[in-house]
Amino acid sequence: MQKEILLNNGVKIPTPGFGTFLTPDGATCVEAVKSAIAAGYTHIDTAAIYKNEKSVGEGIKESGIRRDGLFVTSKVWNTERGYDKTLKAFDKTLNDLGLDYLDLYLIHWPANNLQYGLGADSLNMETWKAMERLHEEGLIRSIGLSNFMQHHMETIMRRANICPMVDQIEYHPGFTQKESVEFCQKNNILVEAWSPLGRGNVLDNPILKSIAANHGKSVAQVVIRWVMQTGVLPLVKSVTPSRIKENIEVFDFELSQQEMLEIASMKSDRIGADPDTCDF
Repeated sequence: MQKEILLNNGVKIPTPGFGTFLTPDGATCVEAVKSAIAAGYTHIDTAAIYKNEKSVGEGIKESGIRRDGLFVTSKVWNTERGYDKTLKAFDKTLNDLGLDYLDLYLIHWPANNLQYGLGADSLNMETWKAMERLHEEGLIRSIGLSNFMQHHMETIMRRANICPMVDQIEYHPGFTQKESVEFCQKNNILVEAWSPLGRGNVLDNPILKSIAANHGKSVAQVVIRWVMQTGVLPLVKSVTPSRIKENIEVFDFELSQQEMLEIASMKSDRIGADPDTCDF
């Protein structure tokens, strides 16, 4: 199991990544990012809507790590869709993070027909064209999507000059969005898993507890390893230094085919919004 994955544009992305969703702005976020980098994470994921980009940037700065030793991701929020607004939103994100460039920038959610009717596809495309421009100007090394399902991706790819490199989606035991994942893998688009632990809902699962006991690992470590063995990049979040460290210690064991099948047989509901029906 490699610690880096090659994207379709030749850029290497480290796995697992460190997520900062719901990490409050301020000292908590700064210390969490510093702890993650100290533990060995070199991939940090944030977003404008998390309202913690300044603290993420401060954590990076205080860590003392060289910029080229990190892979930093952020996302453009729904209110900033469209060509000009995306360019402006990116400038603010870069300024808040205190960086000269991003390694990955994502459209956080697709505009959907429920909110925008026949204009949804055009709005997504305008946003993507701004992303392509930023990529071509060297301000973003890689561009991608988040929460895009197959039909959303198809409309982008029909008119895009640059194929998306990533799609970040809800993905955890029992909820794996098979159609979207298979489409991405067929088109050499890396799938990233947000909330791979199901916001903690999987931690008491008896199947996972049994597998964890067999390996002398925690349930969280088993799930993170499972995600990686399915070819997906997990984004794991914690503000507790010991758990931050534990969550990256997943390279010294391997799940068997039988264990992979047992986890694949689990059933779980979506915990986030449905991209086709969300109204934010």
